[in-house]
Amino acid sequence: MSFSHISHLSCAKCSLVFKPDEVQQLCRCGSPLLVNYDLAAISMQLKPEHFLKRRNDLWRYHELLPVKNPDNIVSLGEGMTPMIPMKKIGTEMGLPKLWMKDEGLSPTGTFKARGAAIGISKAKELGVRRLVMPTNGNAGAAWSLYAAKAGIEAVIIMPVDAPPFIRSEVAATGSRLFFVNGWISDAGKMAAKAAADFHLYDASTLKEPYRIEGKKTMGYEIAEQLHWKVPDVIIYPAGGGVGLIGIYKAFRELQQLRWIDQDKMPRLVVVQSAGCAPIVKAWEEGKTQSEFWDDAKTVAFGINVPKALGDFLVLKAIYETNGVALAVNDHEILEEQKRIVQTEGAFVCPEGAAAFLAARKLSSAGLVDQNDAVVTVNTGMGLKYLNADVPDIPVLQRDEYISNFHDD
Repeated sequence: MSFSHISHLSCAKCSLVFKPDEVQQLCRCGSPLLVNYDLAAISMQLKPEHFLKRRNDLWRYHELLPVKNPDNIVSLGEGMTPMIPMKKIGTEMGLPKLWMKDEGLSPTGTFKARGAAIGISKAKELGVRRLVMPTNGNAGAAWSLYAAKAGIEAVIIMPVDAPPFIRSEVAATGSRLFFVNGWISDAGKMAAKAAADFHLYDASTLKEPYRIEGKKTMGYEIAEQLHWKVPDVIIYPAGGGVGLIGIYKAFRELQQLRWIDQDKMPRLVVVQSAGCAPIVKAWEEGKTQSEFWDDAKTVAFGINVPKALGDFLVLKAIYETNGVALAVNDHEILEEQKRIVQTEGAFVCPEGAAAFLAARKLSSAGLVDQNDAVVTVNTGMGLKYLNADVPDIPVLQRDEYISNFHDD
C-alpha cells in the first residue's frame, strides 16, 4: 500500500491542475491550490478499523496526506487531541451534548502544529531550504519549531502587538524574526516581497497547498473519536479560516470514502470578534467574498485577520452545510473564558472561548438545542496569552497566618 495516495493539485477557483512533486504556490489566477487524492484506491485498501493498530498521531491517516516518503516526516507528536465532554457548562447552556476538541494540548500549544507538521514535512520533501511567513503569532511559533527540527531556515514576520509569550517562542527557535507596526495583512505584504526578492518559499496562509492538509486531520479525528458519526454542529473561531476549510474538506473526503453518513454534513459555524468580522459581514450580506476590515482589533489575536485569502472557501463551507457566521464582543469573550476555566477547569484561549460563547448564543437563539451533538474547537492554550499583570493578591510574610479565611 502506498504511503500517500496524493494524485494532483487543483485550483480552488478555476480547477487548473498542477503537479505535486514541484514547489507550487498560488494558481496563475491568484487562487489557492487544493490537494487531491486517489480516494477510490484508498477506499479499496483502507477501512476505518485499520486505524486501531496505528500510531496515535495525525500520521495515522498517511494515505490521505501529501508526504510520499515517510523519511521526510517532521513530527513532534501532533494530532489525536482529546474530545472532552463539557457537561457542566453544556448543561448550563442547554446543550448536554457539548464537546470540546482541545487543540491546546498540541505540540507548541495550538492547532497550528498540525499545519506546520504537514507543511514543513512536504517542504522538506520538495527540497525547500528557506521559507518566509507572516503570522499573528501561533503559526509562526509552530512553523519555526518544526523548521528548526527539519533544518529549514525560517523568516517570520508578525505584528508588534502579538502576545509576548509567542514572540519569545519564535525568537527562541533562532528563526529570523521581524516585527511590523500594523496588521497581519501588512506582514503578508512584506513576506510576499521578501519571497520574491530573496527566492524564499512563501508559507503564507493558503499560498502553499499543504497547511490545510494538516488542519483537516481535526475533521478526521472528530469523526473517528465519535465512532465515525457526524456531529450536528462544529463551531470554529476563524481568522484565515484554514482549519474550517480543512474540516469541511475532511468530511467531504470521508463521505467519498463512505466511512460516514453520505447524507449528513455537520453544520459549520464560524465565529469572529466584533472588532474584526469580515466573514460574518459577508455571510450576513449573502456574499461569496469578504471585504477588508478596517481598524481590526480584538483580544482574540489569532482571529484578527482583516481579509482572508481563502474567505470564499470559508463562506462556501458555511453555505453548503447550512451553517452560520456570528460575531461576539471582546468583553463577552473574556467573561466566557473565565466561566469555562472556573466551571470545567479548561484554560482555553480567547479564540476557543469565542467558540463556546457562540454555542451559548446559538442555544439562546434556538439555532441549536439539547438534541444536537455540538463540537467546539479550542484552538490553543490560554497560557500563551497571559501578560505579566495579575489581580491584586495579598502577599504574606513567611510566618504570617492566613486571615479572613473561613470555610463556607
